Amino acid sequence: MKGWTLAGKRALITGGSKGIGLATADEFLALGAEVLIVARGQEELERVVSERAAAGLKIDGVQADVSSAVGRQMVLDAVRFRWDGLDVLVNNAGTNIRRPTVEYAAEEVAHIFAVNFTSAYELARALHPLLCRGNGAAVINVASVAGMLDVGSGSPYGATKAAMLQMTRNLAGEWARDGIRVNAVSPWYTETPLASPVLRDPERLDRILKRTPLTRIATADEVAAAIAFLAMDKASYITGENLVVDGGMTIKGL
Repeated sequence: MKGWTLAGKRALITGGSKGIGLATADEFLALGAEVLIVARGQEELERVVSERAAAGLKIDGVQADVSSAVGRQMVLDAVRFRWDGLDVLVNNAGTNIRRPTVEYAAEEVAHIFAVNFTSAYELARALHPLLCRGNGAAVINVASVAGMLDVGSGSPYGATKAAMLQMTRNLAGEWARDGIRVNAVSPWYTETPLASPVLRDPERLDRILKRTPLTRIATADEVAAAIAFLAMDKASYITGENLVVDGGMTIKGL
């Protein structure tokens, strides 16, 4: 397994205190990376960081709302304070409000776009100089199969994830000259707090499982493993791609 490591990598993970973000932080730490996680909730963030730091892992946290310009500046300042370059950026922060399209308030649509897409776009732009100074720099955007198909997630959510996928392609082409790879990971339903309201509905869960060839819900660890691979130097010739982690859902017909 020589080279299957993130040793020496400096990684920033947004939405890092729970769900896929926390699983990714733990995967990165186990592979030897130094990790800075971002989350809005101070108490949960402090608990996550203190537990792992007590075990001797290289982790720190910054409380910030990446959907706001002020929050993103706090993240940028925190990265600059700790490191003179950044090797891995994982844009994972996300949210959703599920309802019919005509029932959304304009403020709700704006909020979903700000958290899911604008945060990733603006953080990537702001951190570009640090990524240019990184060692085999990689950006991994956590998108969703909702950005490819109608999966009943609500139109604003699907639109933000589709935008994230196109951003991935554009940045991959543009930033290749800077030595920065940009890829995306698109999960299907995963055991996370964001998905739990849907997965608690027996009828919807049954429909999801019937649509999924592997007939189960993904764990956050399984998605984190895909993210970690794309962050590794082992993936050094992969850029502009979308790694779908869906148990086979998107290839299923009847």
